Amino acid sequence: MKQSQTPIISFSPVVLPVAGRHVDLEIKVSAPATGNNLPVILLSHGHGPSNFLSSYKGYGPMADYFSAEGFVVIQPTHQNSKALALSPSLPEAPLFWSSRPADMTFILDHLDEIVDTVPGLTGRVDKTNVAVVGHSMGGQTVSMLAGMEVTDPVTGKIVNAAEPRLKARVIMGAPGGPEGFTGAARQHYPVLAAGDFSTMTLPALIVNGDKDVNLMFSDVDNWRADAYYQSPGPKDLLTVFGAEHIFGGISGYDARETSDENPERVAFVCETILAYIRSNFDPNDQSWEQAKKSLNGVEGALGSIESKS
Repeated sequence: MKQSQTPIISFSPVVLPVAGRHVDLEIKVSAPATGNNLPVILLSHGHGPSNFLSSYKGYGPMADYFSAEGFVVIQPTHQNSKALALSPSLPEAPLFWSSRPADMTFILDHLDEIVDTVPGLTGRVDKTNVAVVGHSMGGQTVSMLAGMEVTDPVTGKIVNAAEPRLKARVIMGAPGGPEGFTGAARQHYPVLAAGDFSTMTLPALIVNGDKDVNLMFSDVDNWRADAYYQSPGPKDLLTVFGAEHIFGGISGYDARETSDENPERVAFVCETILAYIRSNFDPNDQSWEQAKKSLNGVEGALGSIESKS
């Protein structure tokens, strides 16, 4: 993965008190050092076994790439992060699934305050163009922001966290549908079997690795592509050939949890996601159509794209 020579700045933590949250919301903001009218990407981390990759301190390969390409990247630490060491006896622990999309809505509500906290960023941000990208449990979070309803397994209440202010939504390696959730993890995370993709009506890109198989979760091939097949359009599906759950290493540089380390794959995934986001921000932008032409039916391509309206 070739490193950009565009200088970027990172500022952390931006700390915001949030009513009803067990701890303050901590955020990292990254952006190019120069430039104006910078669009925004909210980046939602996964659950994962690591102490700090699943926090605002993780996902450096993605945050750095997007920032160098001219985006402001905002990374919250969700309450499921091991870095916070919250008690497993708290309601919704360990996933804190409904507070995660609530974190993203809170960030949208307080975008001015967050931007103004970062030295040198005031007046440089295009707050009308905001995308969200989430990986694994972060993908579940983005699915909820796209309209997937979840029935709380404890209370029976249906939670709808759809967020129409977002102009692009990217779901990476998210849990699939309940019927394919066949592994032992179903006993530990019953809420992951309580989602309904049929209500996920807002547009989204689903990113699936065709080698992303974990028998603790499912023995069904491409289970993590269910968000595409089980939801109504408009949706797009990027299938990344040879990719396992970390897509070559998106969650951290030289991270031990990356079973398929491949910097070229990381760059490809980031580049293709940005093509989707740019075309959603600007109807005249042809980046996404060009990405389709460069992949579909092309020998040696790193992935393929399906679309439905």
